[in-house]
Amino acid sequence: MVSDTKASVLAGQGSNEQAAGGDAEQAGAHAPAGFFALALGSIGVVYGDIGTSPLYALREAVHAVSGGISGGAWPIARETIIGVLSLILWSLILVVTIKYVVILLRADNKGEGGTLSLVALAQRAMGRSHGLVLALGITGAALFYGDSMLTPAISVLSAVEGFRLAAPELGHYVVPITVVILVALFAVQSRGTGKVAAFFGPVMALWFAVLGLTGLLHIMDDPDVFRALLPHYGLMFLINHPAVAFAVLGAVCLAVTGAEALYADLGHFGRGPIRAAWMGFVFPALVLNYFGQGALVLAHPDAIENPFYRLVPDWGLLPLTVMAMVATIIASQAVITGAFSLTRQAIQLGLLPRLEVRFTSASHQGQIFLPRVNAMLLVGVLFLVAMFGSSSGLAHAYGISVFGAMVVDGILAILVIWRGWRWSLALAALLIAPFLAIDIAFFAANLLKLFSGGYVPVLLASILIIVMWTWVKGTAILFAKTRKVDVPLVELVEMLQKSPPHRVKGTAVFLTSDPETAPSALLHNLKHNKVLHEKNVILTVKTADVPRIGDEERVNIEPIADGFWRVEMTFGYMETPNVPKGLAILRKRGFKFDIMSTSFFLSRRSIRPAAQSGMPLWQDRLFISLAKNANDATDFFQIPTGRVVEVGTQVTV
Repeated sequence: MVSDTKASVLAGQGSNEQAAGGDAEQAGAHAPAGFFALALGSIGVVYGDIGTSPLYALREAVHAVSGGISGGAWPIARETIIGVLSLILWSLILVVTIKYVVILLRADNKGEGGTLSLVALAQRAMGRSHGLVLALGITGAALFYGDSMLTPAISVLSAVEGFRLAAPELGHYVVPITVVILVALFAVQSRGTGKVAAFFGPVMALWFAVLGLTGLLHIMDDPDVFRALLPHYGLMFLINHPAVAFAVLGAVCLAVTGAEALYADLGHFGRGPIRAAWMGFVFPALVLNYFGQGALVLAHPDAIENPFYRLVPDWGLLPLTVMAMVATIIASQAVITGAFSLTRQAIQLGLLPRLEVRFTSASHQGQIFLPRVNAMLLVGVLFLVAMFGSSSGLAHAYGISVFGAMVVDGILAILVIWRGWRWSLALAALLIAPFLAIDIAFFAANLLKLFSGGYVPVLLASILIIVMWTWVKGTAILFAKTRKVDVPLVELVEMLQKSPPHRVKGTAVFLTSDPETAPSALLHNLKHNKVLHEKNVILTVKTADVPRIGDEERVNIEPIADGFWRVEMTFGYMETPNVPKGLAILRKRGFKFDIMSTSFFLSRRSIRPAAQSGMPLWQDRLFISLAKNANDATDFFQIPTGRVVEVGTQVTV
């Protein structure tokens, strides 16, 4: 294992400061839980996906070889098995261990990781509106949603397929059993994962122990398998078999799917526990299992039909199948939860409209449930299971979304290291380019499966990219158009000072996205009601490029004139805005108001497509549909419903 000292030198001085801050923050946050407890928890949540890859990864890789070399004839050459094993082993070392565990875990955003954390870091370094960063963020998020549909489908289906060996009479019911499990899994999401999560770590620890033990029992079936420890055999296989090299890489990559969870779940467990769990337990268990499968196939070539389940005797098939189902459900749970978290981040970063967010835990704000996202994922997962019907079929569709997202992470990492850590572009590229080249090779290999199932994640990602780009572009156009008719706030206040309207008791809070202009709700209130409150707060809620904001930095207040204040309330991109709590901070600072005599004024826009617009008519209609289905601002900002006054306006986009 690379030491922290060596990693610090590798990351450079700029990253040292950032990493130190992140480590301190994480240490403070996770100290009560204990290092061991966090490491155990990471085994359950972080490594669920990669921990189920032995169910199908070696099988699919060898099948790719047999189809290209021998037309399906058996036995397959010994050098082939050893070459494939070497590729799997060194993929785990290079992609997972070095790229994610050693390097990317240091590129944290105040202790948080994941694609959108990289986007936030890149935006901070290169400008919030930088086109390349925005495009990469949208693409990475879209690909992750594809991964969130494919992972539950292939994981649960591959586990249930074990019934064909344990109980052949149930072989015809593999798909129905899979559907029942998936529907039940998504149905319980609304109840929260807190209680279930307590079992994730111990169950997955048992799973990895079984992986290591079953592999160890067979690893001496053919000691020749240890030659795979040398990367030479993997490279020579690719050189000697160029006709199937890409096809094999497209299957080998299945062994590292789930590596992105290492980085995405950084904020939940911390850098140290995630690293310790991987190096000390998960990685050795995976290697032992893959090598055990390889030795078994070398000794008994017919075992390649399903080498994972052939590792145990007949009496162990049913228990192993049940355990595999539990493990795949846990793996699926992790990626579903990740989709919820990603969606909240995307909303806060302005990539998606407001969606309903339900909190499933009173003590952990990260435990959330998004009904619409849950329903979308369920429909997508069931469609994939019905469409492909087997884990082998789904394997053709799996890699594109995963490695497309990894390529995005690699490009964003170069930008962050270059502009954020202030390395030279050459050094940043030199550090990341080798790993990016591997990701691109895996991605290209999976493109060979484009017409045999790979088009599915491409289609899903394309649809989501169009949706997110439409929302980003539409909101920009809408903002630009409304600015043309806006009245500067300072000018309006000066006019009101010269010709004051009738004042009424209480406080009025006007929400606006632009603190420099008068909110339309304020203008309409003056126009139609011809009154002004004693206290008027012009409130702007902003999202920072850090995950969370402390209360001391949450609210800034600026007096404008008698009875007028400009308030800026800031939340991190992983926080859910809560306006009443922000106002409570103001009260502690001496700003006196009574919440019971406070009214919140919101502008509700009725959007119509325009003949002259920056978007085609179909895109206008899509944006309008997204806006109509967005969660109500009252709910999103957690404003008391009984204190809200909505003022409607009509605009075109």
